[in-house]
Amino acid sequence: QVQLVESGGGLVQPGGSLRLSCAVSGNIYSINRMGWYRRAPGKERERVAFISNGGTTVYEDSVKGRFTISRNNARNTLYLQMNSLKSEDTAVYYCKAEAGPYPTSYWGEGTQVTVSS
Repeated sequence: QVQLVESGGGLVQPGGSLRLSCAVSGNIYSINRMGWYRRAPGKERERVAFISNGGTTVYEDSVKGRFTISRNNARNTLYLQMNSLKSEDTAVYYCKAEAGPYPTSYWGEGTQVTVSS
């Protein structure tokens, strides 16, 4: 089992920055890769970025060059640095972990990010 708790969301003006964190607990050494998703009002949940255990990162085109995904050395915290935020980045942001051989997906409860003047 893996538990995920997001934090760091809030209200920010367009062009501003936020850093999201995801605290990871449980069987963290079973995790294969981790990522961030988001769900904007009235839209489907979409992938934002992923990072593998080897450090390989993948970003959706809409956030490339603005967002950076990373993990700490202990692999118990996942981050999403968000710069040059736009109104269309407004969404609930979720942390996801994929663990085990099959694998199993684990989700956090989400943190709200609102970009507005």
